[in-house]
Formats: sequence, structure tokens, C-alpha cells
Amino acid sequence: MSEIQESSYRVDSLITQDIDAYLLKHQHKSLLRFITCGSVDDGKSTLIGRLLYDSKMIFEDQLAALEADSKKVGTQGQNIDFALLVDGLAAEREQGITIDVAYRFFATETRKFIVADTPGHEQYTRNMVTGASTADLAVILIDARKGVLTQTRRHSYLAHLIGIRHIVLAVNKMDLIGYDQDKYDAIVAEYRQFAEGIGIKHFTPMPISGYAGDNITTRSENTPWYNGVPLVEFLETVELDVTADQAKPLRLPVQWVNRPNLDFRGFAGQIASGVVKPGDEVRVLPSGKTSTVSRIVTMDGDLQQAVAGQSVTLCFADEIDCSRGDVITPADAPVQVADQFEATIVWMSDEAMTPGRAYWIKLGTQTVSASIQAPKYQINVNTLEHAAAKTLELNAIGVANITTDRPVAFEPYEKNHALGGFIVIDKMTNATVAAGMLSFSLRRSQNVHWQALDVSREVHAGLKNQKPAVLWFTGLSGAGKSTIANLVEKKLVRMNRHTFLLDGDNVRHGLNKDLGFTEADRIENIRRVGEVAKLMSDAGLIVITAFISPFRSEREMVRKMMAPGEFVEIFIDTALEEAERRDVKGLYKKARSGELKNFTGIDSPYEPPYDPEIHINTAKMTPEQAADLIIERLIP
Repeated sequence: MSEIQESSYRVDSLITQDIDAYLLKHQHKSLLRFITCGSVDDGKSTLIGRLLYDSKMIFEDQLAALEADSKKVGTQGQNIDFALLVDGLAAEREQGITIDVAYRFFATETRKFIVADTPGHEQYTRNMVTGASTADLAVILIDARKGVLTQTRRHSYLAHLIGIRHIVLAVNKMDLIGYDQDKYDAIVAEYRQFAEGIGIKHFTPMPISGYAGDNITTRSENTPWYNGVPLVEFLETVELDVTADQAKPLRLPVQWVNRPNLDFRGFAGQIASGVVKPGDEVRVLPSGKTSTVSRIVTMDGDLQQAVAGQSVTLCFADEIDCSRGDVITPADAPVQVADQFEATIVWMSDEAMTPGRAYWIKLGTQTVSASIQAPKYQINVNTLEHAAAKTLELNAIGVANITTDRPVAFEPYEKNHALGGFIVIDKMTNATVAAGMLSFSLRRSQNVHWQALDVSREVHAGLKNQKPAVLWFTGLSGAGKSTIANLVEKKLVRMNRHTFLLDGDNVRHGLNKDLGFTEADRIENIRRVGEVAKLMSDAGLIVITAFISPFRSEREMVRKMMAPGEFVEIFIDTALEEAERRDVKGLYKKARSGELKNFTGIDSPYEPPYDPEIHINTAKMTPEQAADLIIERLIP
């Protein structure tokens, strides 16, 4: 057994033979989370392999595999290919699975480390954002032969944007350029110019070779001109401001309400910042209700004080409303509450952002429906210019306004990552499509308040002696929506019902005359009609709408605007061939000839409902029969 194997075996033995001793040895060490990032093949996985190897945190079977591999190529010791153990992409290919970020743990005598290894390929930039979201430090690697690349700039920009304070510029593969100081200095100078432009005030450059081990654990004789410390020593000694979050005001996002019995009610979550004690006066947002902390409960008993980073359950002296997604703050230092924001967004989906479309946004423990407006600008990571953009494509970074469906408690990301950072989730696929950082709330969200009215929607409906409803007809152009909707309204009027018909073409002559037929304009068209339909239903009317409304997500958005049970989706199901055969307006003919772009069913998709309240197959019934069926379902 080699000397390295013996050392590794001793570490392994301590874990397997006396786990308590091993844990005791490590429990008082500080923990540094860091990420390695940079462009493709800059040596991230090799560097992590070297760190694991030199810190003796690779066990016997892994070392044997490494040494066997080194014998195959006639090398020993420092020339082992360390990347073989930690390359996340290689594992993806071999196992046929998707690895978002490869995390590795290692430790030295003075500190514990968790390192996130992410691929450098541009299409995996979202992985870098995932790893950086919890990191204290970023190691930006640069291949000394290639210099500063676009992905180097992108990762640096994102690291700074996410709020990582410590950045190491590791100019790697110095052995492949003969440890040339001039080339190293030129790379550092180029990076410094870029870093200053994006607001990075300080970074630590160092010349390294992950493969050869230069300036990793000890100063290398190959770089006598380098006066800095080796990488491991820097990682061991970099200051972690563990008390900074405790010095901030209390912020506790409520994760769940703990009520095991009728005599106990507590609000559980992890303290994002600040300190809390029994007797403290607190405010719950967004409701604004106040109370006093009566107990701080944990699995190990009650506490007299809890600080940032601890997971606790708070009990209040008063029975006030508090639920998942709310934020507990000091009574005299609350967070902001708003429903409109400016945010920086990193788009991480192959499918481009659709302005105006409703997405889920998860902010802290809050999940709300929100729409993202067209970007104010997109950031060019090479020139840092603000470029005009109508949408955001994969890996794009832009600034846009966001509107949520209800007020949320938040803080700007630069003040509080937990209450300012969010992810964007596609409602149809449940895929995470973007990450973002709130900058500030828009003034109009603070200046516009809901006015309480004395005459309620129930009063309006009672005067008309009917139950409000929104009959939402959807289907292809030419399916028969307007024809059937018109018949339905005539029959309802004969029954002394109060109605109003919103027809797609008619609305585009006035309210929506400024909108075209792009996907974004179609979404805005439906949003506006939904808001109008909501106002009319509040007035007690039976609202009938006839719109193609091709996207499920927008129909669902309108459904959520209405009171439960008031939205009735009616699918007018007509085959494309039949709708095209009718072609009353000549639109299909124009679309086929290329005169009419973005036409539903030809070059723009129609998404039929999965489970509509009423399904009308026009091949099996006449418009009159369809109208009678709808009336029968609406008014039994």
C-alpha cells in the first residue's frame, strides 16, 4: 500500500470505526461553499480532483482506480487525470441521467469545503447559476492558452450579480505555456478591465496548474515571480462574514404551520437574517398583523434566542392569521410589500420567454402567478451594452418588469438573497425556466390601493336575479364560436337573463386595436379580455366570449381571475380541414399563401383544452343543438 493510500485508509478507518470521533473532529470547523466556473475545458473538474487528492479525501478504491489509470498511460503521482472522478458531464453520458450540479465535499485541517462543479458549455449556464446561488466564493478558471472568453465573462457577471463577494481568478494550465509571466499578466490585466466594468472591486489572481499541482497546496518553484499564497491556503483563510446576517433585521419566511394538536400552533421556517427572542414584537407580512413571540420551539427544546441560519418554530401570544409564504419581521422593521417590480432575469430554458404569459414565481416560501413584460433591455456580457430585446433566449440576461397576481413580501436582492431571489416556473411543464433578482418595487404598486366598495358583486347579481358566469368559447378560426355564442346569448335574453357578448373581432376594433397577432400580442389580447370579463361578472352579468384563445396557459390565467365555478370553458371542436373548408373570411387561404403570418392552425399552434366544462363537436350537432346543450348545462 502506498503512502497516500495509507493516509487515505486512516481517514476511511476513522469514519467507519469511530464515526463520533470523526464528527467531533470536524464539527467545529468553518464551512466554505465555493464554485468552480469558466469556459469549456478550462480545467474545473481537474482542479477539483486535485483538491480532493491533495486533501487526502479520496478513499482507497478511488485511489487504486486513479493509480491504475495512471499506469495505463505510463505516468505516476502528479500526472494522474483527476478529472475522471468529478466530471459531471461524463457521468451524465455514462448513466443516461441529467446532473444539474456535481457537488463534492472535502476538508483540510482548518476548514470544511463544499465545491460545486458545473459544466462550462454555454447550454449549461443554468447549472452554474444553481451552484452559485449558495456559494461564498467563486473560482473563475481561465485556460492560459486561450485567455478571457465569452463564457468567462458570463460566469463572472453572474457570480457578481448573484452576490458572491470573493472571486479567485485561477489562470490554469500554466505548464502548457511554460509558466510565462508576461502572458499571465496580460490575462489578468484584460480580466481586471472587464471586472471593473461590471462592478467587481476586488479579485485574487493566481497562476496554477491543476494537472501538475502548481500553486494548489504549496507555492510552486515554477512561478518564482508569483508572490501570492497557494489556492488551498487562500480557501482556508478567506474571511467568512458569518455574523453579517445576524446583524440584519429579523426575516423568517414561513415554510409551514405546525399544529399537532388544538393546544399548539406554531410557524416554522429557517431564519434568513436577524435574531429573535421570546417577548419580541413581530409583524406578519403581507397582512401586517402584529403579535409577540411567546416561544421558540425546536426538536431539542425551547430556545431563549434563535439566529440566522437556524430552523425554528415560533409561537405567538395572539391568534393572528399566518400561513406558508408569509414573512415574520420585527414590528418596527418590516419588509416591503408590492405586486410590481423591476428584476434582473437569467433565462435558462431552450424555449424563449413569452412576454405577458403567466408563469409561477417562487420567492422564498411564496409561490405566486406572475407575468413578465417585454425586456427593457438585454445585457451583452462581452461589451456590457444594454441591447434592445423583445424576449429573452437561452442564457440571456435582461431587465424586465414583473407583475404578480397578489402582493408579496420582499426585499431587494442586494439586501436579502432569500427574499429577493426567485425562480420562474412554466405552468404547463412545471420546468424551471429562469432565475431572477428583484431590484425594487415600482412606484405605481405603492401608490395604487384597492378601494373598498359598498355595493358588492353579490348585490349586483341579486338585482339581476342570476348567478354571474363567464362562458369562454375557444376553438379554431371558422369553428363556429361566434355563431354558437350569438345563439346562446339570444336564448338567454329570451329567458330574461342579463348578458354581454365579447367577440374577438369586435374587441380588436377598439380595446385591442393596438395589438397584432404575435404570440406576445395574442397573450395580451386575452389578458385584457379576461380583465374586462371579470369586471362584467362583478357587475352580475353572464359574459359570453368568442376568442380563438389558442394557448392553455392564457385560458387558465383567465380562469384564475374569476370567482370559483364562474368560468365555463366551452371547446368548439372542429377539425382543421372542416374549418379551412368553410373559410368564411378567406383567412386560411391567405395563411396558406404566406400573406397572413402567425395564423392559428397553420403557422401558429392551437392547444385544445384538456378538460373543458363543455365539449361541442360540430361534426355531430348543429349550432342550434349546441346552443341548447350549453343552455341546459348552464341553467339546469
